[in-house]
Amino acid sequence: MLALQAPLPLSARPLLILTSARRPQFRTRPLLPSILPKGSLTITLLRIPKATAAPHPPPEDARANRDEDENLKVVDGGSELEASKRLSEDPPNRSSTVKLAAVFGLWYFQNVIFNIYNKKTLNIFPYPWLLASFQLFVGSFWMFGLWASRLQPYQRLNRQFFFVLLGPALFHTIGHISACVSFSKVAVSFTHVIKASEPVFSVIFSTVFGQFYPIQVWLSLVPIVAGCALAAVTEVSFNLEGFWGALISNVGFVLRNIYSKKSLQDFKHVDGLNLYGWISIVSFLYLFPVALFVEGRHWLQGRRMAIAAVASPWTFYTWVLLSGVFYHLYNQSSYQALDEISPLTFSVGNTMKRVVVIVASVIAFRNPIRPLNALGSAIAIFGTFLYSQVTTSRKSKNKA
Repeated sequence: MLALQAPLPLSARPLLILTSARRPQFRTRPLLPSILPKGSLTITLLRIPKATAAPHPPPEDARANRDEDENLKVVDGGSELEASKRLSEDPPNRSSTVKLAAVFGLWYFQNVIFNIYNKKTLNIFPYPWLLASFQLFVGSFWMFGLWASRLQPYQRLNRQFFFVLLGPALFHTIGHISACVSFSKVAVSFTHVIKASEPVFSVIFSTVFGQFYPIQVWLSLVPIVAGCALAAVTEVSFNLEGFWGALISNVGFVLRNIYSKKSLQDFKHVDGLNLYGWISIVSFLYLFPVALFVEGRHWLQGRRMAIAAVASPWTFYTWVLLSGVFYHLYNQSSYQALDEISPLTFSVGNTMKRVVVIVASVIAFRNPIRPLNALGSAIAIFGTFLYSQVTTSRKSKNKA
């Protein structure tokens, strides 16, 4: 039988006091263990620690340090999981640096390979219209493969999209074939120096269409124009057709960008890779019939001469295939780089890409470069860098 115990004196009763900031820590203590006989019922109550006065709110930095300590402290079973989640959500800077280096490295590598094998092919097969058409065909085939294998999501689009796409695809076609004609006539390095003047055409045509640019942007174009002029005057392999091809390529790509912004506003849900894929497909449909008309009667004879110029027919076929594959891949990587990095980082990387391509082509083809030619190239590329900095800073201020 259980004996009823007398009421506890006030001093022996546990006190319930609520603390202000921290979670109460509960302890257990038997009630009057020295009074109850052995074998009797022992009643257990919760013992609340003595409370302290509520402190004043700490300053923000102290509060942040305290919260960080409490997040990492093991208070209960779930706190370790929360701490690990916080650490996993904040990846170290080293991971971001490696990812950025991988994006740029892949982009630069693919661009260099394209330029080298594109020029190798054109040196023995000087028919840029056919080669440019084949490169667009490879890109179209590549995109169909990605969609069929579901490696790239296929987005269903209406007729309005394809109608609007006709303009940007036409200007893309003009830009691509003009660049290929330039590559067939002059050194790769010289074509890229002239293509560095693309910001000049971008500002001029955008101004014609009603966009305003401050004086800083116009001033940044001065070294671009001066550098390109000096490089053109001192270029050993200068050819007027190659020079105009590079300039027309700039016009084509600038108009493609301007027209895309104006006409594709209602199709922002289409991601960059799918958009470029459809531009490649439509551009191939534009270019191939014209290529047949311009160079079609020379292709068979040109093929025989190209095969005779190399050790094996497969060497020629491999060069052509590599130029097509890497043309699409480096454009694909540029769109993916835009998704991974900021516009400022992309513009700086694009400027440095031209430097890498120029240096690689000079080494690969051993093109002679005069000191003034190298100086003009450096001034033009530096001007492109200044332009990218000014325009990016201007866009950031407008958004702010």
